[in-house]
Amino acid sequence: MKKITALIAAAVLGSVSFASLAAVEVQTTPTGQQEFGHVSVSAGSNLASLQDELSAKADEMGAKSFRITSVSGPNQLHGTAVIYK
Repeated sequence: MKKITALIAAAVLGSVSFASLAAVEVQTTPTGQQEFGHVSVSAGSNLASLQDELSAKADEMGAKSFRITSVSGPNQLHGTAVIYK
């Protein structure tokens, strides 16, 4: 019986999406949130990978959201973002 309960609990926890905890990209300063830093990354050659890297870095810093402020580079993209809490 304990194995069945543990299996059900594992299935429920495994199906929960933790994406809601990820920092969200915004276009303007979010209402009720304050800027608390900047992050920068170098990523692959496409904007999607740069956005993913900035989001991951913002998550590491404990941000709720981030706003991309610059993107540069011909082959290897480099980007910066403001993070909000």
